Amino acid sequence: MTTIPYGVITEHNPIQSPSKVPLTPKNMIQFMLLFSRQGKCRLQKWYECNEMSMTEKSKKKITRELIANILTRKAKMSSFLEWKDLKVVYKRYASLYFCAAIEQTDNELVTLEVIHRYVELLDKYFGSVCELDIIFNFEKAYFMLDELLLGGEIQETSKKNVLKAIAAQDLLQEDETPQGFFEDAGLG
Repeated sequence: MTTIPYGVITEHNPIQSPSKVPLTPKNMIQFMLLFSRQGKCRLQKWYECNEMSMTEKSKKKITRELIANILTRKAKMSSFLEWKDLKVVYKRYASLYFCAAIEQTDNELVTLEVIHRYVELLDKYFGSVCELDIIFNFEKAYFMLDELLLGGEIQETSKKNVLKAIAAQDLLQEDETPQGFFEDAGLG
């Protein structure tokens, strides 16, 4: 009988010492999707650690599968879904679905709260956000998401601070386009 040193994982010795545990950073949110009741993807943001390993083709396949799966669920069903090796948390607001994929060990309710916070920010900025706001101002929607989440983790919890950053970005955009530019070109 051979002895197996502590911390070495084999079929027969699944115990691993804490110092030997690999520290691979995992994001809370792996990806976020925003889509309509008709199944049109309006926004997608991918946060997984190894983004280069995921091709555009596989992202489209995942998006298609998830949208189809969520749209076929009844309204009274849970907003949490076990899908492959992830948990999917989604919520419908008016004609839009907000969907986030998280690790199995992550908290679904916290993710639901993050989704709700994002919707509150969109509502505050657009004044009762609708699908057309997302379509025509998608860069603002992405900017708000980037201010709220960084690498799949919550970056800023204060709605006021996020809205201040967005207002500052709006001012910066206004300053970049001089008012007289259009008038000089005969377009004003």
